[in-house]
Amino acid sequence: MAFHRKNWFLVHLSEFMLVLLVVGSGVLLAMNSGGFLLDFNRIGFTVMSTMSKYVYVATDTVIDSVNSVKELSTLKKKYEELSEKLKDYEYMRRNNAEIREENERLREQLDFSRSIEQKNIVSQIIARDLGGTYGSLTIDRGSKNGVRKNMPVIAIQNGNVGIVGRVVTVGYSTSMVMPLYSTQCSISARVQNTRDVGLATGMGSVDGTLSLQYIRNKVVNDIQDGDIIVTSGENDNYMRDIPIGTVSHVEVLPYDSSLAIEIAPIIDFSRLETVIVVDQSAPNVTKVDVQ
Repeated sequence: MAFHRKNWFLVHLSEFMLVLLVVGSGVLLAMNSGGFLLDFNRIGFTVMSTMSKYVYVATDTVIDSVNSVKELSTLKKKYEELSEKLKDYEYMRRNNAEIREENERLREQLDFSRSIEQKNIVSQIIARDLGGTYGSLTIDRGSKNGVRKNMPVIAIQNGNVGIVGRVVTVGYSTSMVMPLYSTQCSISARVQNTRDVGLATGMGSVDGTLSLQYIRNKVVNDIQDGDIIVTSGENDNYMRDIPIGTVSHVEVLPYDSSLAIEIAPIIDFSRLETVIVVDQSAPNVTKVDVQ
C-alpha cells in the first residue's frame, strides 16, 4: 500500500515538472522574441498617455475657469461703467427735455405777453399758500417793476388763457396775489353763449370748483355743461372776455330765483408756474401780431 502511494506521487510529480518545464520554456521563448517587452511598452504608454490626457483636461479646465472668472469680472466692471453712463445719459435726456419744455412755456408766455393790448409784467410764482379757504400766491415782481395793488393777473397754460386773480399786496420786489379759488375773490362773469351776467366766487379749494351766482332760473335750458364763463369787463376790475372756467354742473334750487352753477377753472393752479400782471392803464409798447 505504501509502495503504490509512492509510485503515484512520483508519477504526478513527473507530470507537474513536465508542465512546469513547458510553461517555463514558453515564457523564455516569448521573452527572447520580445513579446513581453512589447506588451510592457504598450501598457506603459497607455497608462502614461491616459494620465497625461486627464492631467491636460484638468489643467485646461482650471485655466478656463480662471479665465472665465477674469472675463466675468471684466464684464461686470464694463457693465457697471455702462450703467453709470446710461444713468448720466438718462439724466441729461431728462434735463434736456425739461429745458425744452421750459423754453416752450417761456416762449408761449412771451408771445402771449407781446400780443396783449395792455402793458404787462411777466412774473414767476416763488411761493404759495394752498391751505385754508383764502390761499395766496407770491410772485417775484413788485413796485420796482411797476406792479400795483388790484392789478389783474392772468396766465396762459397749455395754450389756454385764463384768469388767475388780482394783486392784493405789493412789496418792493415781490407781490402777493389773491387767486381765483379764494373765497374772498369775486369776479363779474358772463356766460359766453347766452351773455347772462353773474358773479364767480371761489370755494376755497385749489383743486375745487367755483360758484357762479345770480344767473336767473328761467335760462336753465340755455346753459349746458361745458359752456365757457368769461369776465364781463364791468367795473374795470378785469379785462373783458378773459376765460374763467367752464360750466360743470347746473342745478335749480326750489327756494332760490337763481341757478346754482359750478365752474371748473380754466387754470390748473397746482401746476401754475408763470403769471402775467396786467396794467390796464397803459398800452403795450411791445405788442406784436401773433398768428
